[in-house]
Amino acid sequence: MTRHLLTGTELQRDEVLALLDRADALKLAPLSSRALEGRSVALIFEKHSTRTRLSFEAGIFELGGQPVVLRRDDLQLARGESVGDTARILSRHMAAIGVRTGPDALLEELAAAATVPVFNMLTAGHHPCQALADLMTLREEFGRLDGLKVAYVGDGNNVARSLALMGALVGVEVAVASPAGYALSGAPGALLIDDPYEAVKGADAIYTDVWVSMGDEDTADERRVALGPYRLDDALLDRAAPNAIALHCLPAHPGEEITAELLYGPRQRIWEQAENRRHAQKALLELLLR
Repeated sequence: MTRHLLTGTELQRDEVLALLDRADALKLAPLSSRALEGRSVALIFEKHSTRTRLSFEAGIFELGGQPVVLRRDDLQLARGESVGDTARILSRHMAAIGVRTGPDALLEELAAAATVPVFNMLTAGHHPCQALADLMTLREEFGRLDGLKVAYVGDGNNVARSLALMGALVGVEVAVASPAGYALSGAPGALLIDDPYEAVKGADAIYTDVWVSMGDEDTADERRVALGPYRLDDALLDRAAPNAIALHCLPAHPGEEITAELLYGPRQRIWEQAENRRHAQKALLELLLR
């Protein structure tokens, strides 16, 4: 049966842990798998990308496959061809289809018609590939996942939702601190708190995202005002557990959601987190195409 990854909750606890084990092995030996030899994977980008595009293109190549990068304007979607027909055609040529878009409904429609795995490279509601890299980074740092606490500080967005949903699968407690009007929804296991200093108590990691995401430009000024008290800095990290680390899904805007001192200092694992996208996604592709 064709498997898709649309939200991350399609995975079971044991599958996530096995996937992370495999990601660790692939990080140690990046060219050890030829799981995609002779096969192509479509990567559809309706939103700009740096880490997602680089990590998937490089990862597919390392697995022996051919990444086929497509923008919406490259496809007949731009001229009115249906999402379903696009999925049917891609399924005849590609081994899998990745989509980075806005509406979750578009991804769901594509998956409903596809006969090959469809995976979420980012939607408005979810970012499961980022969450896999987050979990990999946490386990690298602390040697375990069960019993860890992560405090996400800022807008309760797709990154926070995926972290909370997938963290719950493997025993990671996620507290989300947001101002009024920006609270996380759709993640019943998350602990929702107004005060960032309260949220980070006992946290093994504190995490943030940009204040103005793609599509939020029209409300940039009011977002910066509302989220101003939710900046990650050394003082906030000092209130977390001893040896706590800072995380960020990037891109970062030093001086807004995180200070430059923390972003580039020794108390973060942000750049390891960015690298781990490639390794976790390679393990995911192996799983989906098994």
